[in-house]
Amino acid sequence: MFKTAIAGSLPKPAWLSETQKLWPQWKLQGAELAQAKLDATLLWIKTQEAAGLDTIGDGEQSRQHFVHGFLEQVDGIDFEHKVTMGIRDNRYEAQVPQVVAPVKLKGRVHAAEARFLRANTSRKIKFTLPGPMTIVDTVADRYYGGDKPGRIKMAMAFAELLNQEALALQADGVDIIQFDEPAFNVYMQDAAQWGVQALEVAARGLTCTTAVHICYGYGIKANNDWKQTLGNEWRQYADIFPALAQSSIQQVSVECYHSHVPPDLMALLGGKDVMVGVIDVASDIIETPEQIADTIGHALQFVPRQHLIACTNCGLAPMDRAVAEKKLAALAQGAALARQRYG
Repeated sequence: MFKTAIAGSLPKPAWLSETQKLWPQWKLQGAELAQAKLDATLLWIKTQEAAGLDTIGDGEQSRQHFVHGFLEQVDGIDFEHKVTMGIRDNRYEAQVPQVVAPVKLKGRVHAAEARFLRANTSRKIKFTLPGPMTIVDTVADRYYGGDKPGRIKMAMAFAELLNQEALALQADGVDIIQFDEPAFNVYMQDAAQWGVQALEVAARGLTCTTAVHICYGYGIKANNDWKQTLGNEWRQYADIFPALAQSSIQQVSVECYHSHVPPDLMALLGGKDVMVGVIDVASDIIETPEQIADTIGHALQFVPRQHLIACTNCGLAPMDRAVAEKKLAALAQGAALARQRYG
């Protein structure tokens, strides 16, 4: 019961890149950078194992950003002429590349890090990819039309590319492929109308476990400020969970700890594994095992114990490395305490 996993990203070491930034600049180049990325990946593999986590990820150490790290291996995207654009419904501005031609893969995207991850742990491994809708929200469209039909067409085009890479990752030995869709909590109607459909295209043909991560964002100021405007109940999940419950996706994440998400919304995911967020990514305070076990206990009112996975609310990339290490250890300790309490 209560297997443990991270949502995806982990902080990059100071010798690899800038720290505590969402789009950090690399400190090395060429072959040195490629080796340093794998060194950082190995560091976090062993840190997760030492903490006692059941499912191990690469911490996204080889990617500057969870979306743009995938797009760097896509033709039809202009990274040389980035533009400033509001993303996540203009919650904050970012420098984004432009889509200027039909998108297609240049080749494999994450083969090196996925195979390295598989070779360096005997535990189950999870690999994360950006979801189609979130990609569309993190690029400037100069080709597909810029309107809603264009967004849908572009999302489906990206979904096909994601599917190609996901099938290859499965062949690399990945046990769980997770698509990150924070945009689902922003464009709720679109997510239900065509976002889940695009997600199904991205996951087509996969026989490994499939997952979708939906959160309220990294622990950065823009996201934290936005949360203050959402009121005493955050019910965004209610718009998308019924559609996901009818989908083929097997695992769904829910941001729980220190959020205002009504726990009963998890009941809308009947039959799915639920990744219950028990670690707050917007606070440096380390959760106690008792707090984590309490959160799991609350979730058990709505999620069968065999379907509950203890997870982080979101990625830890912008966080201090030492804080992240302690939160991983707390995650495993809290899940162990929950097994004692509720087993």
